[in-house]
Amino acid sequence: MIKVLIVEDDPMVAEFNRRYLEQVGGFELIAAAPSVVDALNILDHQEIDLILLDIFMPGMNGFDLLAQIRKLGKGVDVIVVSAACDSQSIKKALRYGAVDYLIKPFEFERFNTALSAYQDWATMTKGQEKLSQAELDIRLLRPNPVAVPSELPKGLTRNTLKTVWDNIQEIKERSFSTEEMANRVGVSRVSMRKYLGFLTDIGVIDMEVIYGSIGRPVYQHRCIKPESNIIKTYF
Repeated sequence: MIKVLIVEDDPMVAEFNRRYLEQVGGFELIAAAPSVVDALNILDHQEIDLILLDIFMPGMNGFDLLAQIRKLGKGVDVIVVSAACDSQSIKKALRYGAVDYLIKPFEFERFNTALSAYQDWATMTKGQEKLSQAELDIRLLRPNPVAVPSELPKGLTRNTLKTVWDNIQEIKERSFSTEEMANRVGVSRVSMRKYLGFLTDIGVIDMEVIYGSIGRPVYQHRCIKPESNIIKTYF
């Protein structure tokens, strides 16, 4: 579980963020701090992986906390959750090391995308001393970030999607064709293309085209985010 600290002076907003956090899954809320002073005290006594941080608060603000985290060398990541949408505030937060920036008000889909991307990164780097360029590029070069749809596209069902995903999990170490997966699940290739296209769109599988010496190209798919929480919201 990823241990989270919410730093927000408005109790209603803090509760709103807490409920969103519960919906994502895989995160444990350790505490909610109404001020930077309280947050620093919690960081001294609790193990925290991620902070959801507001910028503008009475007394010391979110920038002050970001500066203290950097100064003290705390091994904690920060996602800013703020109504501040001016470019200077955003650039300042990112320069201080914020891994994402959510502008209030925002939809759950955007919150879910930010937390799921962070969870994927945390899972990838846990216990791993070295990363390949391809693994690093997933984090550094990912599109910033595209909100996933809240509902399944027309024509797709939750039960079939779960069956497809379960089968992908069984062979996640290798690539597979549309035809192979269609045979495993028991649907037509046309239907399977729709499901695989959706999974590609939300970023949990990847597709590559294999060109043989003769004949038409073969489309191969591969699971790239087996532990992603994004897919679970559709079951």
